[in-house]
Amino acid sequence: MELTLLGTGTPEGLPRPGCPCAACAVSVGTRSRAATAVLVDGALLLDLTPGAVLAGARAGHSLAGVRQVLLTHPHDGPPVELPPGLPAAGRVPDGREVTVISGHRVRAVPMDAPGTGYDVTGPDGSRLLYLPPGGAPAGTNGTTARRAYDMVLADVTGRPEALARLRASGAIGPATDVIAVHLDHDTPPGRELERRCAAAGARVVPDGTTVVVGDYHEGPYVPRRTLVLGGARSGKSYEAERRLAGYPEVVYVATGGTRAGDSEWAQRVGLHRERRPASWRTTETCELVPLLEAPGPALLIDCLALWLTDAMDRVGAWDDAVWATDGQQRLRERVADLVAAVRATRRPVVLVSNEVGSGVVPATASGRRFRDELGRLNNAVAGECEHVLLVVAGQVAVLKE
Repeated sequence: MELTLLGTGTPEGLPRPGCPCAACAVSVGTRSRAATAVLVDGALLLDLTPGAVLAGARAGHSLAGVRQVLLTHPHDGPPVELPPGLPAAGRVPDGREVTVISGHRVRAVPMDAPGTGYDVTGPDGSRLLYLPPGGAPAGTNGTTARRAYDMVLADVTGRPEALARLRASGAIGPATDVIAVHLDHDTPPGRELERRCAAAGARVVPDGTTVVVGDYHEGPYVPRRTLVLGGARSGKSYEAERRLAGYPEVVYVATGGTRAGDSEWAQRVGLHRERRPASWRTTETCELVPLLEAPGPALLIDCLALWLTDAMDRVGAWDDAVWATDGQQRLRERVADLVAAVRATRRPVVLVSNEVGSGVVPATASGRRFRDELGRLNNAVAGECEHVLLVVAGQVAVLKE
């Protein structure tokens, strides 16, 4: 099957009409996106949007050969006039299958949100899954009945956990080409958009792009080890969680544990848990080396600063006398063991740590000791990671890529 993406944006388009946000302000020229619509082999049109005929012409395709127009979501914008010659647009009831005169078979996939997804099998046997904005298949809905899809078009930035569910069911495999559509202004365009999609194992293409389902396409590079640095309330933990949102299984390693009688700390922990996918497992421990050495699903370790606090507690490093005798050496050994485990691990891992060296100099010797040792720890772990990010005021700067 040959697909032409007439648009790749949200149903309102990008920039959104009248929206003053920063993302819309820079979504101009080649960064602007029309509402998502897909022309399949010149015969099947998935979603009818304003300007579809012109968009097709710009991409070098005519809509004159379209035999079926299918809609995925209720149209909330201005009325869309049906271009002359096109068949009436409609939606297929959930679970039903239709056969287009061109030989394409289309099955409606039930969604967990308003809208309809479409499982399209071409005359050549290639398979496409097209999902509506904000939608994910409700359960597996038969997506595991056959081999993995050759291509998936989905709301990657809005519903990354949908990809995780599809991967867990086998509907997305290693060779599946995942393309982000229904792109909205919640992600700045350009390199940041590409980076976020790549983290979910997807790619982003401009409007008017034509792709062939089943053709080999080199997938986005997803680093196996990532270190995310940032200050307090910088958004570093949220960024780390977002990088693993597309994984079917994740173990969240909380190094902070619980603090008896500290209600404010309990509230912080609760907020973290609420925003994580329900499929993630949580482990509260500072024994990171065994986890890194063992095989298993992806790890999110949050955070190294709390791990260091525990390590300094264990060796008595806060006491000047102990530090001067054997505390320093014992701490360095623990750090070396952790760094070696990060180097040797075969698991995908995202580590979070605080960047504390840019603030006020601590007033105590123990405070300065912690600051210095955390800087050394961050330095050593960063050296073993393929990817290092610094999050400042919610904005991500790539330090190592």
